[in-house]
Amino acid sequence: MATFLYRMGRAAFGRRRLVLLLWAVLLGVAGAAAAKAPAAGDDGTSFMPGIEAQRAFDLIGERFPGSDADGASARVVFIAPGGEKVTAGEHRAAVDAFVADAGDGPRVAGAVSPFTADAVSEDASTAYATVTYKVGSADLTDADRSALEAAVDEARDSGLTVEVGGNALASQPAAGGAAEAVGIGLAAVVLLITFGSLAAAGLPLLTAVVGVGISICAILALGSALGLSMTTGTLASMLGLAVGIDYALFVVSRYREERERGHAAREAAGLAVGTAGSAVVFAGLTVVIALAGLSVVGVPMLTKMGLCAAGAVVVAVLVALTLVPALLAMWPEAVLSRTARRGGSRTAGERTAVEHTTGERTTGEHTTGERRTGAADNGGSRWARFVLRRPVAVLLACVAGLGVLALPAADLQLGMPGDEAKPVTTTERRAYDALADGFGPGFNGPLTIVADVRDAADPQAAVTAIASRIEGTDGVVSLSPPQLNGAGDTALFSAVPATAPNDERTKELVQTIRAERPGLEDETGAVFEVTGSTAMNIDVAQALQDALVPYLAVVMLLSLLLLMLVFRSVLVPVKAAFGFLLSVLASLGAVVAVFQWGWGAGLLGVEQTGPIMSLMPVFLVGIVFGLAMDYEVFLVSRMREAYVHGERPAQAVVGGFRHSARVVVAAAVIMIAVFSGFVGSGESMIKTIGFGLAVAVLFDAFVVRMALVPAVLALLGDRAWWLPRPLDRLLPRVDIEGTGLAGRSAPVQAPAGGDAQPQEPREAART
Repeated sequence: MATFLYRMGRAAFGRRRLVLLLWAVLLGVAGAAAAKAPAAGDDGTSFMPGIEAQRAFDLIGERFPGSDADGASARVVFIAPGGEKVTAGEHRAAVDAFVADAGDGPRVAGAVSPFTADAVSEDASTAYATVTYKVGSADLTDADRSALEAAVDEARDSGLTVEVGGNALASQPAAGGAAEAVGIGLAAVVLLITFGSLAAAGLPLLTAVVGVGISICAILALGSALGLSMTTGTLASMLGLAVGIDYALFVVSRYREERERGHAAREAAGLAVGTAGSAVVFAGLTVVIALAGLSVVGVPMLTKMGLCAAGAVVVAVLVALTLVPALLAMWPEAVLSRTARRGGSRTAGERTAVEHTTGERTTGEHTTGERRTGAADNGGSRWARFVLRRPVAVLLACVAGLGVLALPAADLQLGMPGDEAKPVTTTERRAYDALADGFGPGFNGPLTIVADVRDAADPQAAVTAIASRIEGTDGVVSLSPPQLNGAGDTALFSAVPATAPNDERTKELVQTIRAERPGLEDETGAVFEVTGSTAMNIDVAQALQDALVPYLAVVMLLSLLLLMLVFRSVLVPVKAAFGFLLSVLASLGAVVAVFQWGWGAGLLGVEQTGPIMSLMPVFLVGIVFGLAMDYEVFLVSRMREAYVHGERPAQAVVGGFRHSARVVVAAAVIMIAVFSGFVGSGESMIKTIGFGLAVAVLFDAFVVRMALVPAVLALLGDRAWWLPRPLDRLLPRVDIEGTGLAGRSAPVQAPAGGDAQPQEPREAART
């Protein structure tokens, strides 16, 4: 692996113009395809095959053709001024005029007046009209929306307060450009501080933007054909930007390190891609496994999100392996530190003099002492020694701290936030609140019951019996008259709960209605199912909760095998998985504390607390697992590199931190900055995921990888690198440490008068 990537890095460096041209052409083609592609449609966020609510929804479409179940709709709410009634002459005339105007559009299927549909509240202060369309919301034209908005404005001019719910005029989430801009700006500051060079700071940003640009353009180009939404693109850009900066950061950092050791620019680029690039490849693979594993959950939208984000990660890896060395070839000296540019890199003779003075010996580029040639202590090595002196205390502090933060996760409640989670500045949220005030909290989430009476002896009597039993169920406040289809074999009616859609009592009501089904089916010969947006969200949340453990098992098993292949160890991958579980549970606890309990919600712009989006835990687990393994590979690969080349376990830990800690910290800060930028999103799902990922990276990078990992490795010693002989023979050998590149290092003369011989690289301990 290392040798192949070494050659790739040298080739990209030597053929820089060709590589740059190929990437420019790819970006241009993707951009042109995105510009010409039709707009993407709805991605079916709330639908999940196999659940009862989905089966019932499909049955409605089959038995009630032309019901426009998939068509756009608008629920227009009219609120009379204080003390007045919407049924008063002037207000009633304004509502009737609205219904007439709104129902006149060519794509409008119908507009129902509140006075004919019994859609007026008991105190007559609130009423609503329903406007349905023949096409979905994504297919509505600007003219369709403008006509509805004009009718709404005219009704408002009459003195009524008018708010619009539904999806016909739903405000779209703001484009992610502002969030990406914030993340890039913060990343630039971190890179500048880390490298002290504008060129070195700008190169990872430039390559990451190129990679994200190609990924997003590809998603936009394929959006219509594959049903990819703006949400899918936002999440892909979030991850593509974060890992794109990080992967380029590691290659550039290793290039600077190799240049400081005296290598020529092209050789340094080859060595950087061969060593750091190997870590990038395997880190990227862990992220791709975690993201692609989302497809096993069975949610089409989640599968699309995962695969698109995985594609963005693959592009980021390819950019780091090819475009980064090509750009380094364009400015081979500009990315170096000011000291290196002014004084030049150390020659072999100078290194020999240092060795003679310090008494340290080298094997190629690796020392057999504690420190590498000319390597001075830094914050990373000092921190590692601090942990190594008190590993038990550090380990207990990490586990206890993350354990306390994880406690709120025990109260995790899942749901699908709707209009109630939107800011009060949106008309959808105001319409939701007005309907809840006028008609009760359950009015915004009615349950739809579909009864199949084909096998009933008396279909009408069966429908009546089912409706009567459901209407008498505790928690149901009203029931609409059953409606039979043309064939007379299916009935449709709705039940309004007494509680809000995301209330736990509403979930219990759905379970109660379904529990009564066996007796009713035996009694009437008819079967029925419960659907509607509320039941759909309940079923999706339960299905995702059931799928979480199998998903974790699949992803962790594949990733543990990959890490075992990389590190040729059993305990290191197990330790990595244990640390991941701690960080992901702590991050879920933080999400619950903020978005469900409301702790600090105002600081993050969370106006409505409630159940956590049902997709959140699965998605967070997948992304955080991939990112956690990123840091594990980047940090521990340098420790194994030192260990394989002769250093003792404690020295290898210190050496790994000396060379990797600063870059890993910078990478983590960049990821936190990128994810935090999405906390300002107006869409609750993106806000929640951005916050969850930001705190998860914070916990995993700074607590688990920087503290728990060295503490565990210090306690394990040589046993950390133990691998049973059968596994050692079975697993293919992957040279991630760059052992095959040792002979390509600059020659180093033996110290004058010294008789020490280079120490051969050793293998990890085995039974």
